Amino acid sequence: MTYQFTVSPDFSPDHLSGWYIFNTWLQKQTNEAIHLEMYSNFQSQRLAIQKGQVDLIYANPFDASMLVREFGFVSLVKAEGISDEAIIAVNAQSNAQDVSDLLPGIRLAITEDPDVHMMGMIMLESADLNTENIHTQISDTYVIVAKQLLQNNADAGIFLAEAYDDLSNMIKKQLRVLVRSQISVIHHSLMLGPKLAGRRQEISELLQRMSQTESSQGILDSLGFRSWVAVDDEQMEFMIDLMDTLAV
Repeated sequence: MTYQFTVSPDFSPDHLSGWYIFNTWLQKQTNEAIHLEMYSNFQSQRLAIQKGQVDLIYANPFDASMLVREFGFVSLVKAEGISDEAIIAVNAQSNAQDVSDLLPGIRLAITEDPDVHMMGMIMLESADLNTENIHTQISDTYVIVAKQLLQNNADAGIFLAEAYDDLSNMIKKQLRVLVRSQISVIHHSLMLGPKLAGRRQEISELLQRMSQTESSQGILDSLGFRSWVAVDDEQMEFMIDLMDTLAV
């Protein structure tokens, strides 16, 4: 039997090869056939989940609720020391120095990344901005969000902080960060579907030991991670509840 693995579409393109290397390592360690399928957007990935075509996923925190409560997924691990934060940025030539300088009617560049969009909109509330008085422009990737700002096709953009930090220095020099969230307890998680749930403890321990050898540490480095740490059911439920609260 071949199991299907996928990664939330908001991952940095710089780590694409790392995920394929990780998948190969995981196959060898588990002695299972695991196919890595990358989706270009959230809609196609969620359709695959609904069709039962995903067995292992590095999931964004917004989708974690759906995966746990609707499809029976369980949490495995998260990347140590990495949390999901959002950034609101503008072109460096913009007159806006603070979120409060952004006015109703702005053109806001976003992706379909739901948790980042939600955090960004919460930060915009301080400027009395909401979905009714801004014009959103959806881009496939954060690189395109940056491009929209650089070409003055948008007045502000919402980024996953990790994705913004991974932009080239040349691009970042032409942008200005207005605000960065500091929630610190929202994170992506590696999660198992029902078909693999019986191997949860075993696979979790395999992943947590990755940082103990030089070769597997190199794989983690290619993903931009230091190590994996366990995420138990209580921790996952806490994050899901927090996401539900923030979404209200």
